[in-house]
Amino acid sequence: MTQDLWWQGAVIYQVYPRSLMDSNGDGIGDLQGIIQRLDYIASLGVDAIWVSPFFKSPMKDFGYDISDYRDVDPLFGSLEDFDQLIEEAHKRNLKVIIDQVLSHTSDQHAWFQESRESKANPKADWYVWADANQDGSAPNNWLSIFGGCAWQWEPRRQQYYLHNFLTSQPDLNFHHPEVRKAALDNVEFWLKRGVDGFRLDAINFCFHDQQLRDNPAKPVAERQGRGFSEDNPYAFQYHYFNNTQPENIEFIEELRRLLNKYPGSTTLGEISSEDSLATMAEYTAGGNRLHMGYSFELLTENFSASYIRHTVESLEKQMTEGWPCWAISNHDVKRVVSRWSDKYSDAQDYPNKAKLFSALLCSLKGSVCSYQGEELGLTEVDLEFDQLQDPYGITFWPTFKGRDGCRTPMPWHNDLPNAGFTQGTPWLPVASVHREVAVNLQEDNPASVLNTFRAFLKWRKQYSALVKGDIEFLNTDEPVLAFYRQYKDEKLLVVLNLSSTQQIISTPGNSALSALEGHGLSSGVISGNKIDLPAYGCLFASCS
Repeated sequence: MTQDLWWQGAVIYQVYPRSLMDSNGDGIGDLQGIIQRLDYIASLGVDAIWVSPFFKSPMKDFGYDISDYRDVDPLFGSLEDFDQLIEEAHKRNLKVIIDQVLSHTSDQHAWFQESRESKANPKADWYVWADANQDGSAPNNWLSIFGGCAWQWEPRRQQYYLHNFLTSQPDLNFHHPEVRKAALDNVEFWLKRGVDGFRLDAINFCFHDQQLRDNPAKPVAERQGRGFSEDNPYAFQYHYFNNTQPENIEFIEELRRLLNKYPGSTTLGEISSEDSLATMAEYTAGGNRLHMGYSFELLTENFSASYIRHTVESLEKQMTEGWPCWAISNHDVKRVVSRWSDKYSDAQDYPNKAKLFSALLCSLKGSVCSYQGEELGLTEVDLEFDQLQDPYGITFWPTFKGRDGCRTPMPWHNDLPNAGFTQGTPWLPVASVHREVAVNLQEDNPASVLNTFRAFLKWRKQYSALVKGDIEFLNTDEPVLAFYRQYKDEKLLVVLNLSSTQQIISTPGNSALSALEGHGLSSGVISGNKIDLPAYGCLFASCS
């Protein structure tokens, strides 16, 4: 991969700072904790780390509510710690991507503190303000993802302000040119400090419909949430007007022009719209917008060979110019080995499922985001109500328990207090089941999920077809997923058995197949015109 395109086909390891490693005993992970674990991360064979927000924040949404875009929250350390993180990561050939939360701030941000005071101050129009209806009700029917009305009354201005997320996360008015300039200036602050790219949180939420038109109702049959609970009334609307506005295109082109001044830097946009795949294609088109986009399409409960094929093929048809990035887990959804339950049998073989799911993810066309702990095969943690920290889960308990179950601390050593994460009291409990798959227990087992993950990523780098080749799916019955990856003259067949039972399929086409070894997973066997796949097994073969 060239310097400028290092991100194309890269494996990006998502670090959730609160839960990776605590260096000072306060129970919360921090930047020095990340630095302590960089050797481990580098040993995985990943290309970059994505560090979730560490900026100054009241932590109502655990850092996604920023009160100062240019400073590190004391919980996580200092700007000097961040500079050291960049330096140490680069020594290990790891790129560093950080979150940028552009669409909204914390209500504790100095901009909002000024804006809320009156209708005539210099920041008066920096946020989305609107008058009440004649009966005092909210300006329209827009809803917050975190439940209820998306408008909050502010008595000082006698107006409502928009919040697509928590009430403490007011939305910026990107129709205002000074807001766009300030946002870009904040991005450049971190580029100057040496970051290699940005994961752009909720990037399609920057602009709103200036006419404040009501969102239309969505039929019951279509109320399927992407990244949010389906009992959430947010799913009851088509969100045509509170996000994904046409003006956003011009802004992301402005953003791209900024990044072009810093060769090798990249952008990864998180996109959740009514047609996320179409928006991904639109936002990455033309070579002058986002470098990469990813959506929630593989972060849902949907799991089958046909669903995965349909999702990837749908994107391929639309994204003719851009580059996708795939994720099957992150800090917002249930961990994949728990979420993608085995629909083909009652077996819960989490280690082999974890191995196969990571191989699947890293074999699709595009770049990859792998969430911390996926390399260990961590399962979702079932927490009691009094253990919850996430306001989302607290609001929707008990039908939806929020995001804490995927955010619990990393288990480093089974015999140490708090599994080696902290010497203090952890902000979320360390799960006892996670101690059983702690890093120290997996290190010495060549067949562990951890070492299989390492082996596969090392093996993957040998094949340009897997890193940046095209993809073509084959017709197979459930539960088998099969596709070709091809780059120039190199063509590989990938066949995956998504179930806990043996599967036998016919060999495709007229190509001579030669099975490839060394990837570390349970491998299928080619016998005549048949491929025999063990439970959660796969076959990688060269085609000639």
